[in-house]
Amino acid sequence: MSHCLAAVVLEMLTSGAQGQFPIVQNMTVTEGGIANLTCRVEHNDNTSLQWSNPAQQTLFFGDKKALRDNRIELVRATSQELTISISEVTLADEGLYTCSLFTMPVKTAKAFLTVLGVPKKPEINGLTKPAIEGDHITLTCVTSGSKPAADVRWFRNEKEIKGAKEVNASGKTFTVKSSLRLQVDRQDDGVAYTCRVDHVALTATHEETTQVLEVHYAPIVNILHSATLPQEGQYLKLECVPQGNPSPDPVLWTKDGGELPDLDHMIVEGRELTFTSLNKTDNGTYRCEATNHLGTSHAEYKLVIYDAPTTPSPSTTSPAPTLPDTTGPLDSKHLNSAVTGNR
Repeated sequence: MSHCLAAVVLEMLTSGAQGQFPIVQNMTVTEGGIANLTCRVEHNDNTSLQWSNPAQQTLFFGDKKALRDNRIELVRATSQELTISISEVTLADEGLYTCSLFTMPVKTAKAFLTVLGVPKKPEINGLTKPAIEGDHITLTCVTSGSKPAADVRWFRNEKEIKGAKEVNASGKTFTVKSSLRLQVDRQDDGVAYTCRVDHVALTATHEETTQVLEVHYAPIVNILHSATLPQEGQYLKLECVPQGNPSPDPVLWTKDGGELPDLDHMIVEGRELTFTSLNKTDNGTYRCEATNHLGTSHAEYKLVIYDAPTTPSPSTTSPAPTLPDTTGPLDSKHLNSAVTGNR
């Protein structure tokens, strides 16, 4: 009988001891956020619970606050639970937090608080002035304050391109740089280069900064014409279309290497040369010349005026005889008339 009683008592003591262990969980929180630390005990005989920080400073002993820090508050304190909150979490708050259950001996459980560093909005350096066609330039994107290190990507007009990445540690956080080395041409003028930062701590999908590249280049010139085969007396418009940056304006029109003749039917307005009524004296080579600070370019149009079509004179030829209707039978009179008329 005594053996049975001893076994029952031993079982009860073992079960109670197993239920007396504190239970905690690791936590991850973003810098500036709120961390809730919870310690639970399944079975407690009114033994006190305590939370301590990584420096082993007591934060709360039961419902009694022990550390003067306005960021730390009590959420819930019972015989089976002690939950506290830390607001405006900083990177310095990261580490092992200890929950102690004051039994004999004291039982403890440790929870690791991980604090994520939020990367700052990226900055793009290297575009202090307009680039000149043919220049080699380096665009550098920088973001700091991330933990773990942020992922930095480049996009050219929304199409991803590869940059050279560099990661440097600074205390608990990282500074990430990514560089693009380019030889620019006129096709890069107006192109948007975007640096995009991805990180687990970002509440939005990503942070990004965009810079639009300005490239200066010498002009190229084309001439558009309103008539394929210009004819005497016809209207004709020639339009000079220069492409350059800075935009070449105004343009210069010349004829056969000299100035344009001063004629009433020849009008220059901006980049357009208009002939209100062509005549043969307008034949020649017309040149449009465009200039900016990087160079001069020109295009030429050779004007050859064709004779206007003449109006045909009225015809004196007798009309062809009308053949009889052959859908029905022909008599001999109609047949002879048809043959005679075709001789």
